[in-house]
Amino acid sequence: MFIIFLLIYITSFIAAVREIYKGNTSGILTYLIFGLSMYTTAMSVAFTFGLKDYIPFMQSFKELLIVSVLVLNIAGLKHRPRLHLIDYLIFFFFLYLIIYALLPIGGLALTGRLVSLKSICFYVVVYFTGRSFDPKMIYINKYFNYIILLTIAAAAVVVVEVIFQSPLQFHSGYFDYSYHYYNLQKEGSLGLEEGFTSDSGYIRFASFFTSPLEHAEATLLALAVIMGLYTTDDNKFKINSISLLALGATLLSIVFALSRAPLASYFLMIYVYALLTKKKLITRAIQYAFILAAVYVIYLFCQFENNHSGLIAVLLNTIDFSDPSSLGHLLAWTEGIISMAQHPFGIGLGSSGRVGASLNENIGGENQMIILGVQAGIIAAILYLTIYIMLIKVSFKWLHVLKGKERKICMAVFFIKVGLLISTLTTEIESSTYLSYMNWFLSGLLISLIMSKVPTKALSPVPND
Repeated sequence: MFIIFLLIYITSFIAAVREIYKGNTSGILTYLIFGLSMYTTAMSVAFTFGLKDYIPFMQSFKELLIVSVLVLNIAGLKHRPRLHLIDYLIFFFFLYLIIYALLPIGGLALTGRLVSLKSICFYVVVYFTGRSFDPKMIYINKYFNYIILLTIAAAAVVVVEVIFQSPLQFHSGYFDYSYHYYNLQKEGSLGLEEGFTSDSGYIRFASFFTSPLEHAEATLLALAVIMGLYTTDDNKFKINSISLLALGATLLSIVFALSRAPLASYFLMIYVYALLTKKKLITRAIQYAFILAAVYVIYLFCQFENNHSGLIAVLLNTIDFSDPSSLGHLLAWTEGIISMAQHPFGIGLGSSGRVGASLNENIGGENQMIILGVQAGIIAAILYLTIYIMLIKVSFKWLHVLKGKERKICMAVFFIKVGLLISTLTTEIESSTYLSYMNWFLSGLLISLIMSKVPTKALSPVPND
């Protein structure tokens, strides 16, 4: 049964290669959507079936396709592209981190630093791959519908997981694969198994994604795509059986993934969408619900007895940082901030984040900016944050200008950035291959679209009088 995930992964790669060979480089999106969403599950299944010798080759599919498409698109350019300020910032960010990889900074050898470099900023290459596309050549409705299909399939898998009260990862070989390749333990206070159980004892489900957290964050990406795909130019939401089914699938996934930051982001996205599209009924309903919830939480905190359990206990413990997970975030942030204060230019690549965790030498973490800051200093953290905020600002600005499929891309990027904002503060968001690649590919595509709309004179320097 689990072999189907490996087959989907391989098939999506072959389909993408076939399209690219025929000259349709946008076919890479087939692999990014179907292949990367179940990447870890596919590799875990391959490991279980004794295909260890082939796993490194299959792991390289994503980098191979991205670099190949980038080279092909650049080779096919008919004129020099005009660059946006965001392009310059991202390129400078990339060069800055390359310097840290080449200089003997930190405890890792050159090979280790290069591995860490790829881990923390390969999404820059993904961004420029999306940036190299002519948006007119991409049938975006087709690929957004693929994401809708993927979202419904993920919810269907969750239903099976809930029925059997057992996450798919407990049977796919995920724990053995993660230990063999990344030195990540199954058990223990920081073990992988702990991520599938909430502090109140509820089981968290990941569908075919890497973890419940990635499942929840992928659901936010899906919600952003649904908003972009089904919102008309006059801000009406197209209600049909597919859009309702897709929305239901996102709600099912976000509830059973039981991840607090993405759950908060889910309702934040809906609220911002209601404000943006002037849905007054939804806006007021969310505002009143928030006020009632706040009053209820205050009432709970004012009670003298402390015998709450279940989801109420999860809520209260999250707010006052008394549960192990929230406390872990706080401790990691503190450790990272102290390191940044003591070493404002960083202590070297691989000292924090995914690579650091695999080496059991992780400092700080639980926050994308802090993870960057610990490794490459405050400048790297500020650059990343600046780029992120600028993408939100630019997509919001152009949302009121663009029409048709161009507006769909713009709206999707805007809500992806809004939806993942909280997660950047509580996790290493770029460690999720599927999220990172889709997020930055679409961001690059949006900037390419915007630059095709800006008149040449608007980018030319003003002559001196």
